[in-house]
Amino acid sequence: GPLPQPGPGQLLVRVRASALNRADVLQRAGAYAPPPGESAILGVEIAGEVESRGAGVEGFRVGDGVCGLVGSGGYAEHCLLDAGMAVPVPAGWSWEAAAAVPEVFYTADTTLRELGELGAGQSLLLHAAASGVGTACIQLARELGAARIFCTAGSAEKLARCRELGGAAEVIGIDRKTQDFLAEVRRVTGGAGVDVVEDFIGIEYLAKNLAALKDGGRLVVVGLLGGWEGSIDLLPLVLRRLQIKGSAMRPRSIEEKRAITRTFRERWLPLLVDGRLRAVIDSVFPAGQAAAAHERMESNESFGKILLTWS
Repeated sequence: GPLPQPGPGQLLVRVRASALNRADVLQRAGAYAPPPGESAILGVEIAGEVESRGAGVEGFRVGDGVCGLVGSGGYAEHCLLDAGMAVPVPAGWSWEAAAAVPEVFYTADTTLRELGELGAGQSLLLHAAASGVGTACIQLARELGAARIFCTAGSAEKLARCRELGGAAEVIGIDRKTQDFLAEVRRVTGGAGVDVVEDFIGIEYLAKNLAALKDGGRLVVVGLLGGWEGSIDLLPLVLRRLQIKGSAMRPRSIEEKRAITRTFRERWLPLLVDGRLRAVIDSVFPAGQAAAAHERMESNESFGKILLTWS
Protein backbone atom coordinates (compact mmCIF):
# COMPACT_ATOMS: atom_id res chain seq x y z
CA GLY A 1 0.00 0.00 0.00
CA PRO A 2 0.95 3.69 0.06
CA LEU A 3 3.77 4.69 2.41
CA PRO A 4 2.74 6.40 5.66
CA GLN A 5 3.52 10.12 5.53
CA PRO A 6 5.45 11.62 8.46
CA GLY A 7 3.46 14.30 10.30
CA PRO A 8 5.05 17.19 12.21
CA GLY A 9 7.91 15.96 14.38
CA GLN A 10 7.89 12.47 12.83
CA LEU A 11 10.38 10.43 10.81
CA LEU A 12 9.53 7.87 8.15
CA VAL A 13 11.95 5.01 8.73
CA ARG A 14 12.96 2.30 6.27
CA VAL A 15 13.00 -0.54 8.79
CA ARG A 16 16.02 -2.86 8.70
CA ALA A 17 15.43 -4.74 11.95
CA SER A 18 12.53 -5.11 14.39
CA ALA A 19 12.76 -6.54 17.90
CA LEU A 20 10.22 -8.85 19.53
CA ASN A 21 8.62 -7.90 22.83
CA ARG A 22 6.25 -9.84 25.08
CA ALA A 23 3.51 -7.33 24.25
CA ASP A 24 3.63 -8.56 20.62
CA VAL A 25 3.00 -12.15 21.70
CA LEU A 26 0.08 -11.00 23.88
CA GLN A 27 -1.32 -8.78 21.13
CA ARG A 28 -1.11 -11.64 18.63
CA ALA A 29 -3.11 -13.78 21.09
CA GLY A 30 -5.70 -10.98 21.37
CA ALA A 31 -4.87 -10.18 24.99
CA TYR A 32 -3.31 -6.75 24.42
CA ALA A 33 -4.78 -4.02 22.21
CA PRO A 34 -2.58 -1.39 20.55
CA PRO A 35 -3.17 2.18 21.76
CA PRO A 36 -6.06 4.06 20.07
CA GLY A 37 -5.19 5.35 16.61
CA GLU A 38 -2.23 3.02 16.22
CA SER A 39 -1.73 0.46 13.45
CA ALA A 40 -2.88 -3.12 14.03
CA ILE A 41 0.51 -4.27 12.68
CA LEU A 42 2.60 -5.73 15.50
CA GLY A 43 5.96 -4.36 16.60
CA VAL A 44 7.05 -1.54 18.91
CA GLU A 45 10.83 -1.48 18.46
CA ILE A 46 12.77 -0.79 15.27
CA ALA A 47 16.04 0.28 13.66
CA GLY A 48 16.59 1.60 10.15
CA GLU A 49 17.30 4.63 7.96
CA VAL A 50 15.45 7.92 7.90
CA GLU A 51 13.68 8.03 4.53
CA SER A 52 11.81 11.32 5.00
CA ARG A 53 11.05 13.89 7.71
CA GLY A 54 7.95 15.75 8.82
CA ALA A 55 7.83 19.47 9.54
CA GLY A 56 9.94 20.78 12.40
CA VAL A 57 12.28 17.80 12.73
CA GLU A 58 15.76 18.78 13.92
CA GLY A 59 18.83 16.67 14.59
CA PHE A 60 18.12 13.97 11.99
CA ARG A 61 18.70 13.93 8.23
CA VAL A 62 17.54 11.64 5.46
CA GLY A 63 19.82 8.58 5.41
CA ASP A 64 20.66 8.70 9.14
CA GLY A 65 20.48 5.44 11.06
CA VAL A 66 17.98 5.56 13.93
CA CYS A 67 16.41 3.21 16.42
CA GLY A 68 13.60 3.63 18.91
CA LEU A 69 10.16 2.68 20.17
CA VAL A 70 6.98 3.11 18.13
CA GLY A 71 3.32 2.78 19.16
CA SER A 72 2.81 -0.10 16.72
CA GLY A 73 3.60 -1.10 13.14
CA GLY A 74 7.23 -2.12 13.71
CA TYR A 75 6.90 -5.42 11.82
CA ALA A 76 6.85 -3.63 8.48
CA GLU A 77 9.33 -2.28 5.94
CA HIS A 78 8.31 1.31 6.70
CA CYS A 79 7.26 2.79 10.01
CA LEU A 80 6.70 6.22 11.56
CA LEU A 81 8.94 7.16 14.50
CA ASP A 82 8.51 10.23 16.70
CA ALA A 83 11.72 12.25 16.30
CA GLY A 84 11.85 12.80 20.07
CA MET A 85 11.95 9.02 20.53
CA ALA A 86 14.61 8.46 17.87
CA VAL A 87 18.12 7.49 18.92
CA PRO A 88 21.07 7.76 16.49
CA VAL A 89 22.59 4.38 15.67
CA PRO A 90 26.27 4.43 16.71
CA ALA A 91 28.87 4.02 13.96
CA GLY A 92 29.74 0.42 13.21
CA TRP A 93 26.63 -1.07 14.84
CA SER A 94 24.47 -3.67 13.16
CA TRP A 95 20.78 -2.92 12.67
CA GLU A 96 20.01 -5.93 14.88
CA ALA A 97 22.06 -4.56 17.78
CA ALA A 98 20.39 -1.15 17.43
CA ALA A 99 16.87 -2.62 17.43
CA ALA A 100 17.70 -4.75 20.49
CA VAL A 101 18.56 -1.77 22.71
CA PRO A 102 15.69 0.67 23.39
CA GLU A 103 12.95 -1.24 25.21
CA VAL A 104 15.26 -3.22 27.49
CA PHE A 105 17.51 -0.35 28.57
CA TYR A 106 14.62 2.12 28.96
CA THR A 107 12.81 -0.42 31.11
CA ALA A 108 15.90 -1.30 33.16
CA ASP A 109 16.65 2.38 33.83
CA THR A 110 13.07 3.27 34.76
CA THR A 111 12.56 0.25 36.99
CA LEU A 112 15.93 -0.26 38.68
CA ARG A 113 17.34 3.26 38.96
CA GLU A 114 14.23 5.45 39.14
CA LEU A 115 11.60 3.26 40.83
CA GLY A 116 13.86 0.70 42.51
CA GLU A 117 16.35 3.36 43.64
CA LEU A 118 19.03 0.69 43.40
CA GLY A 119 22.30 2.12 44.66
CA ALA A 120 25.93 1.28 45.32
CA GLY A 121 26.45 -1.66 47.66
CA GLN A 122 22.81 -2.76 47.46
CA SER A 123 21.33 -6.09 46.45
CA LEU A 124 18.82 -7.10 43.77
CA LEU A 125 16.65 -10.14 43.13
CA LEU A 126 16.02 -10.25 39.37
CA HIS A 127 13.44 -12.62 37.93
CA ALA A 128 13.47 -13.62 34.23
CA ALA A 129 17.15 -12.70 34.21
CA ALA A 130 17.68 -14.36 30.80
CA SER A 131 15.01 -12.22 29.11
CA GLY A 132 15.97 -9.18 27.06
CA VAL A 133 15.03 -6.84 29.91
CA GLY A 134 16.75 -9.18 32.38
CA THR A 135 20.07 -9.05 30.52
CA ALA A 136 19.90 -5.22 30.50
CA CYS A 137 19.00 -5.17 34.22
CA ILE A 138 22.04 -7.25 35.17
CA GLN A 139 24.32 -4.81 33.34
CA LEU A 140 22.65 -1.67 34.72
CA ALA A 141 22.65 -3.09 38.26
CA ARG A 142 26.39 -3.68 37.85
CA GLU A 143 26.92 -0.08 36.60
CA LEU A 144 24.79 1.32 39.45
CA GLY A 145 27.19 -0.37 41.86
CA ALA A 146 25.01 -3.22 43.10
CA ALA A 147 27.07 -5.57 45.23
CA ARG A 148 24.96 -8.67 44.78
CA ILE A 149 22.49 -9.77 42.11
CA PHE A 150 20.32 -12.85 42.58
CA CYS A 151 19.17 -14.04 39.13
CA THR A 152 16.39 -16.54 38.47
CA ALA A 153 16.34 -18.37 35.14
CA GLY A 154 15.37 -21.77 33.76
CA SER A 155 18.74 -23.48 33.21
CA ALA A 156 22.32 -23.68 34.48
CA GLU A 157 23.57 -22.52 31.07
CA LYS A 158 21.46 -19.34 31.23
CA LEU A 159 22.63 -18.65 34.79
CA ALA A 160 26.27 -19.02 33.71
CA ARG A 161 25.67 -16.40 31.01
CA CYS A 162 24.01 -14.12 33.58
CA ARG A 163 27.14 -14.35 35.72
CA GLU A 164 29.27 -13.22 32.75
CA LEU A 165 27.14 -10.07 32.43
CA GLY A 166 27.52 -9.26 36.13
CA GLY A 167 31.15 -8.17 35.98
CA ALA A 168 32.38 -7.10 39.41
CA ALA A 169 29.00 -7.69 41.07
CA GLU A 170 28.48 -11.00 42.83
CA VAL A 171 25.89 -12.87 40.73
CA ILE A 172 24.04 -15.73 42.44
CA GLY A 173 22.14 -17.94 40.04
CA ILE A 174 18.87 -19.58 41.08
CA ASP A 175 17.37 -22.28 38.84
CA ARG A 176 13.65 -21.54 39.02
CA LYS A 177 12.83 -25.13 38.08
CA THR A 178 14.80 -26.79 40.87
CA GLN A 179 15.40 -24.13 43.55
CA ASP A 180 13.21 -21.99 45.83
CA PHE A 181 14.29 -18.39 45.25
CA LEU A 182 13.11 -17.17 48.66
CA ALA A 183 15.02 -19.93 50.48
CA GLU A 184 18.17 -19.10 48.48
CA VAL A 185 17.92 -15.35 49.18
CA ARG A 186 17.41 -16.03 52.89
CA ARG A 187 20.27 -18.54 53.02
CA VAL A 188 22.82 -16.29 51.28
CA THR A 189 21.80 -13.06 53.07
CA GLY A 190 21.51 -14.71 56.49
CA GLY A 191 17.80 -13.89 56.50
CA ALA A 192 18.33 -10.17 55.79
CA GLY A 193 16.83 -10.11 52.28
CA VAL A 194 17.48 -7.82 49.31
CA ASP A 195 16.95 -4.10 48.72
CA VAL A 196 15.09 -4.46 45.41
CA VAL A 197 13.11 -7.17 43.61
CA GLU A 198 12.49 -6.82 39.84
CA ASP A 199 9.52 -9.02 38.94
CA PHE A 200 7.88 -10.07 35.66
CA ILE A 201 5.58 -12.75 37.10
CA GLY A 202 3.02 -10.89 39.22
CA ILE A 203 0.59 -12.41 41.70
CA GLU A 204 2.11 -15.88 41.65
CA TYR A 205 5.36 -14.55 43.19
CA LEU A 206 3.94 -11.64 45.19
CA ALA A 207 4.05 -13.01 48.74
CA LYS A 208 7.49 -14.58 48.26
CA ASN A 209 8.86 -11.43 46.61
CA LEU A 210 7.75 -9.32 49.57
CA ALA A 211 9.23 -11.86 51.99
CA ALA A 212 12.55 -11.66 50.09
CA LEU A 213 12.84 -7.89 50.73
CA LYS A 214 14.79 -6.16 53.47
CA ASP A 215 12.86 -3.77 55.70
CA GLY A 216 12.19 -0.69 53.56
CA GLY A 217 12.77 -2.69 50.37
CA ARG A 218 11.18 -2.04 46.96
CA LEU A 219 9.32 -4.53 44.76
CA VAL A 220 9.06 -3.31 41.16
CA VAL A 221 6.48 -5.20 39.08
CA VAL A 222 7.25 -4.98 35.36
CA GLY A 223 5.32 -7.98 34.01
CA LEU A 224 2.35 -10.14 34.94
CA LEU A 225 3.13 -13.45 33.22
CA GLY A 226 1.83 -15.37 36.25
CA GLY A 227 -1.42 -13.39 36.62
CA TRP A 228 -2.45 -10.14 38.31
CA GLU A 229 -5.47 -10.79 40.49
CA GLY A 230 -5.35 -12.26 43.98
CA SER A 231 -5.20 -11.42 47.65
CA ILE A 232 -2.37 -9.70 49.47
CA ASP A 233 -1.34 -9.68 53.12
CA LEU A 234 -0.68 -6.01 53.88
CA LEU A 235 0.71 -6.60 57.37
CA PRO A 236 4.38 -7.07 56.28
CA LEU A 237 4.03 -4.02 54.02
CA VAL A 238 3.08 -1.87 57.02
CA LEU A 239 5.34 -3.44 59.65
CA ARG A 240 8.39 -3.51 57.37
CA ARG A 241 7.78 -0.31 55.34
CA LEU A 242 7.85 -2.20 52.05
CA GLN A 243 7.02 -0.55 48.73
CA ILE A 244 5.34 -2.03 45.65
CA LYS A 245 5.78 -0.08 42.42
CA GLY A 246 4.53 -0.89 38.92
CA SER A 247 5.84 0.08 35.51
CA ALA A 248 4.92 -0.34 31.85
CA MET A 249 6.32 1.60 28.91
CA ARG A 250 3.50 1.36 26.40
CA PRO A 251 0.68 3.27 28.19
CA ARG A 252 2.88 6.28 29.00
CA SER A 253 2.39 9.62 27.25
CA ILE A 254 4.55 10.61 24.29
CA GLU A 255 6.08 13.38 26.45
CA GLU A 256 7.14 10.85 29.08
CA LYS A 257 8.55 8.53 26.43
CA ARG A 258 10.58 11.37 24.95
CA ALA A 259 11.97 12.18 28.41
CA ILE A 260 12.89 8.50 28.95
CA THR A 261 14.61 8.50 25.53
CA ARG A 262 16.59 11.67 26.45
CA THR A 263 17.69 10.11 29.75
CA PHE A 264 18.86 7.01 27.91
CA ARG A 265 20.79 9.05 25.32
CA GLU A 266 22.56 11.05 28.04
CA ARG A 267 23.16 8.36 30.64
CA TRP A 268 23.47 4.96 28.98
CA LEU A 269 24.10 5.37 25.24
CA PRO A 270 27.73 6.47 25.85
CA LEU A 271 28.34 3.23 27.78
CA LEU A 272 26.87 1.20 24.93
CA VAL A 273 29.11 3.06 22.45
CA ASP A 274 32.12 2.31 24.70
CA GLY A 275 31.20 -1.38 24.85
CA ARG A 276 30.71 -1.36 28.62
CA LEU A 277 27.04 -2.21 28.05
CA ARG A 278 25.78 -4.38 25.21
CA ALA A 279 22.60 -5.56 23.63
CA VAL A 280 22.30 -9.31 24.19
CA ILE A 281 20.86 -10.97 21.09
CA ASP A 282 19.43 -14.47 21.22
CA SER A 283 18.50 -15.03 17.58
CA VAL A 284 17.67 -13.31 14.30
CA PHE A 285 14.90 -14.37 11.93
CA PRO A 286 13.99 -13.07 8.46
CA ALA A 287 10.80 -11.00 8.68
CA GLY A 288 8.88 -13.67 6.76
CA GLN A 289 9.50 -16.05 9.67
CA ALA A 290 7.86 -13.87 12.35
CA ALA A 291 5.71 -16.82 13.50
CA ALA A 292 8.82 -18.91 14.13
CA ALA A 293 10.37 -15.99 16.03
CA HIS A 294 7.26 -15.81 18.22
CA GLU A 295 7.48 -19.55 18.86
CA ARG A 296 11.08 -19.03 19.95
CA MET A 297 9.94 -16.39 22.45
CA GLU A 298 7.08 -18.54 23.74
CA SER A 299 9.42 -21.54 24.20
CA ASN A 300 11.26 -19.66 27.01
CA GLU A 301 14.51 -21.09 25.61
CA SER A 302 15.87 -17.72 24.53
CA PHE A 303 18.63 -15.68 26.17
CA GLY A 304 18.35 -11.98 25.32
CA LYS A 305 16.47 -10.38 22.45
CA ILE A 306 14.88 -11.98 19.37
CA LEU A 307 15.06 -9.92 16.17
CA LEU A 308 13.43 -9.80 12.74
CA THR A 309 15.39 -8.47 9.75
CA TRP A 310 14.09 -6.87 6.57
CA SER A 311 16.42 -7.44 3.63
